[in-house]
Amino acid sequence: MGSESSSNSTSECDGNDKNRETQVLLNVYDLTPLNNYMSWFGFGIFHSGIEVHGREYGFGAHDFPASGVFEVEPRTCPGFVYRCSVPLGRITMLPSEFRVFIENVASEYHGDTYHLISKNCNHFTDDISWRLTAKHIPGWVNRLARLGALCGCLLPESLQVSTVKQLPEYHDYSEEDGTESLSTTTARESTEIDDDQEKSLLSPMAVSGDMAFVKECIMSLELKDGCLLQFREAIW
Repeated sequence: MGSESSSNSTSECDGNDKNRETQVLLNVYDLTPLNNYMSWFGFGIFHSGIEVHGREYGFGAHDFPASGVFEVEPRTCPGFVYRCSVPLGRITMLPSEFRVFIENVASEYHGDTYHLISKNCNHFTDDISWRLTAKHIPGWVNRLARLGALCGCLLPESLQVSTVKQLPEYHDYSEEDGTESLSTTTARESTEIDDDQEKSLLSPMAVSGDMAFVKECIMSLELKDGCLLQFREAIW
C-alpha cells in the first residue's frame, strides 16, 4: 500500500513538472523586404514576440495610459511577415503562473509609452527574455534602434510619438475556468484607466494601427534630408 501510494504521488509530481516546463521562443518578423539585403550586414527592421506555453506576446502602441501588451497565435502576428524563431531557453512555470507574470509586466508597458528608439517591441521581448531566462535576445534583432539612439537624424522628430487613435480592446481572463472575453474602453473611460486595464492583455486587432504606424515610419526615413545616405553608409 505504501509503495503504491508513493508511486502515485511520484507520477503526479512528474505530470505537474511536465505541465510547468516550457520552452521560451523569440519569434521574429520582417517589417520590410529590405531585410533580405540588410540582414547580410547584421541590420534589419524587425518586430518580435515572445512565445511561452503556446501563446505569443508582443508590445504595441496606442494613445492611452494602459497596457500595450497583446497576445496572438504563435508566428501569426497580423501585419508582419514571419521570419524565424530563436530558442531562448526553458523555464519551469505553470501557464497560470506565467499569466500572472505577463500581466504584471504589462502594467509597465503602457501603449502611450511606445517609442521606436527607446521602448519598442524588441525592448519588450528582451526584457521578458532576461526576466525569464537571464539571457538577452540576439543583438541583430534591435540593432537598428540602438544605431538610431546614437545617430539622432535617423528618425524625424515627428515620428517619436505614436499617432494611433483607436480605443484598445482587452482580453478579460478568468482564473477559474481559463476562459477569455473581450472588453473595450469607452471615450469616457479612456482617461480613467483602472488597475485591471493596466494589466489586461490587448486583442491583436487593437494594435493593428501600430503596425501601419511602424511601416509609415520606415517609409518616412527617406523624407529626412541626409538621413538615408548616413543610414546606407552605416550599413556598408
